[in-house]
Amino acid sequence: MPLTPSTARDHDRQILRLAVPAFGALVAEPLFLLTDTVIVSHLPAPALGALGVASTVLSVLVGLCVFLAYGTTAAVARQIGAGNTRRAIQQGVDGLWLAVGVGLAAIAVVWPLAPFLVQVIGAEGELARQAVTYLRISLLGVPAMLLVLAGTGVLRGMQDTTTPLLVSVGSFALNALLNLAFVLGLGWGIAGSAWGTVLAQSLAAAVYLVLVFGRHRARLRPDLPGIRAAGSAGIALIIRTACMQLVLTVAATVATRMGDHQIEAHTVALRIWTLLAFALDAIAIAGQAITGRTLGAGDVAGTRAATLRMVMWGIGSGAVFGLVVIVARPFVPALFDVGPAVAGPLLDLLWVIALLQPMAGVVFVLDGVLIGAGDQRYLAWAALWTTLAYLPAVLLVIVAGSGLVALWLALGVWMAARLVTLGLRAYGGTWLVIGA
Repeated sequence: MPLTPSTARDHDRQILRLAVPAFGALVAEPLFLLTDTVIVSHLPAPALGALGVASTVLSVLVGLCVFLAYGTTAAVARQIGAGNTRRAIQQGVDGLWLAVGVGLAAIAVVWPLAPFLVQVIGAEGELARQAVTYLRISLLGVPAMLLVLAGTGVLRGMQDTTTPLLVSVGSFALNALLNLAFVLGLGWGIAGSAWGTVLAQSLAAAVYLVLVFGRHRARLRPDLPGIRAAGSAGIALIIRTACMQLVLTVAATVATRMGDHQIEAHTVALRIWTLLAFALDAIAIAGQAITGRTLGAGDVAGTRAATLRMVMWGIGSGAVFGLVVIVARPFVPALFDVGPAVAGPLLDLLWVIALLQPMAGVVFVLDGVLIGAGDQRYLAWAALWTTLAYLPAVLLVIVAGSGLVALWLALGVWMAARLVTLGLRAYGGTWLVIGA
């Protein structure tokens, strides 16, 4: 299908209809979590540090379970494209049941390990005690949190990203209000912050359950073969996510060994990178939904055309974000209130971040397209190979005693390897499997 002006406009409308609300939902999360941090910062030390330690464990856990959103989006979208609405809903129900099972397993495994996990991160004494308190209370909300991921995937697969945006904004706002009431109003301390988050997550999960089982009249009964299939597809996405976590953890470890100023600059740079990644990931989410639907409908030409258009959007968005970073660069140190010793290396890193944005835009889009196509096994293998490409680059940084710019250039090698593996796959036709 050639990209005539008419078809290009059609694809643009589809992409924007899905990507803009997805972007809002993605950006809402870090903004409202920042509110939690501000509230807890009013407590005596070491509450804020305990929140950071416990959040590190929880973020890894949730990151590994993001397959519940991605995998469910792809499965539901494919059935919608094939015209099997009832089967699409059942795929979503399978994802919800899997979320409950994984959430309960997470509680059973992480609860007794909580003291050990916070000690591994380096917490001791009162810091460790408060971190364990926050972590264990928050674990009670993990099943609800994973239900939210799966429920989000169901609606995205049904080409609806607006409702997840509304649920996200509502639940995060409630979370902030409950934190204010429990932490500062009732004086529950860091435990109050955890309970506020658990209640907000539970309400959000209840909303998704009402939407799936009420509005769409889905059957509550679990389908064990469907749950197993969803779990099998999820394993590949867990491997992909674990490889990404490993890359970022290695980078943080190397930056820490460089010195206090270097790890501070690296942390700020990574926050900026993450915010930009959220924005670019909105197009990837649109890619998941559109690709699943078009392949489910047997429209290979439409899938190719939509992919090309989304890649163009990725390049353009990345270029714009790169320019924004360059323009904002002189003001970033003051925004994060860092001293001259941190500002110097941070300003250098911002050039690298700006340079990488167009490539990141393409990588995120192609990642979303292949997830939407159900090509998870290839993505797992690609993640392993790209991690192996990154490790020698970061080892060279260590051996040569290079600085932060070299470390981020090693991350650039990783992104380039992802571009090659994903680009070659997208150029071929193996992933274009049509039908339900």
